[in-house]
Amino acid sequence: MGVVQRPAPRTENDARWTVELASVIGGARRRALRDGDRQIDTAHLLHSLIESDPEVRTVVGDVARIERLLGYLVQRSIGYGLRWQGSVEDSGAVPVVGEADADADADGGAGPGAEADLCGWSPSAVAAMEGAVERARLRGDARVRGMDLLARLAADRESRAVEVLERAGVDTELLARRAAVPSRHVSQG
Repeated sequence: MGVVQRPAPRTENDARWTVELASVIGGARRRALRDGDRQIDTAHLLHSLIESDPEVRTVVGDVARIERLLGYLVQRSIGYGLRWQGSVEDSGAVPVVGEADADADADGGAGPGAEADLCGWSPSAVAAMEGAVERARLRGDARVRGMDLLARLAADRESRAVEVLERAGVDTELLARRAAVPSRHVSQG
């Protein structure tokens, strides 16, 4: 038996998620299924987050930068994303679950993708979601916001989300710092 990872979100109805983040999770799941990907990865989460959360779009940049970023994300099935097909996104943040563990999760275990026709979530996506939960907890908030997830996505230098952000010309270190600032203090500077 392999190392078992802690579960990521099982459902969009988790009380920890804001409405926007629940929408992000559902969108990422649908995108992975539609694209035929085995796992929900950080690029799926980023794509859905950009589409669903206006606060995140404000922090990422102006309209031109958002359009460029979405263009890269949409092209994942024809461009560099082809390198990702059939591989597991793993930045080393969470131990990879072996096939036997993933099968056990699909049979009712704690795996995040048990409801979907996916083996689950990439270890990097699990780490991002866990990190977002921890950020909310440290902030004293019971609800995880999109900004919590954005900060975690931008901070994982080995993730697919960071690869896409950087290809779109986004300074991910600056983005991670900006995402950490409470929304009322965020400026577009």
